[in-house]
Amino acid sequence: MTILEDSKRPDFDEYFMRIAVEVASRATCLRRHVGAVLVRENRILSTGYNGSPVGMQHCTEVGCLIVNRQDEDGSTKEHCIRTVHAEENSILYAAKHGVSTEGATLYITAGVCVACAKNLINAGIKRIVYAGDYPGEHARKFLNGANVQLIHFDPSVLQNKFVDKLCF
Repeated sequence: MTILEDSKRPDFDEYFMRIAVEVASRATCLRRHVGAVLVRENRILSTGYNGSPVGMQHCTEVGCLIVNRQDEDGSTKEHCIRTVHAEENSILYAAKHGVSTEGATLYITAGVCVACAKNLINAGIKRIVYAGDYPGEHARKFLNGANVQLIHFDPSVLQNKFVDKLCF
C-alpha cells in the first residue's frame, strides 16, 4: 500500500491547467479572467494573465476600453482593447527574460484568437491545451497548418474558487 493509494494524483495536463486557473485569478479584465502557463519538459517557463500593459492603468481601475470590432465569423462584437491576452503575456514574459519557448506547451483557461494563434506559432509552441470554446475557425486552421497539437481540456474536472469567473 502506498501513501497516495486513496488519493488521485493529477496528470500533467490537469496539474498545469490548475495552475493556469490560479494564474487567471490575477487578471484585471472586468469581462473575463484568463490564465496561461507555458511549459516544456514538464517545467514551467512562464505564466501570463489578461490585463493592461505593464505600468498602465487596469480595467479594474478605470474601466474597459471598448471598441466594436469585426470577429472572424464576420459579426461585429465589442472588444476591450486595453487588455493584453494571457497567452501573449506568457510569451512576452519569457522573451523579456530570455527564455526560449521553442517546442513548449501552452495551457490556457480559454482558447486562442487568430492573432494569438499566429503569435504562438511564431513562438514555436507545439501543443495547446485549452479549456475554452475557442479556437475559432481561422485560428484552428492556422494552428493545424503549423502542426500545433490542440487538446480540449474538460474544465469540469477543476475545482477552484476562481473557476466561476472564467470563460470556458
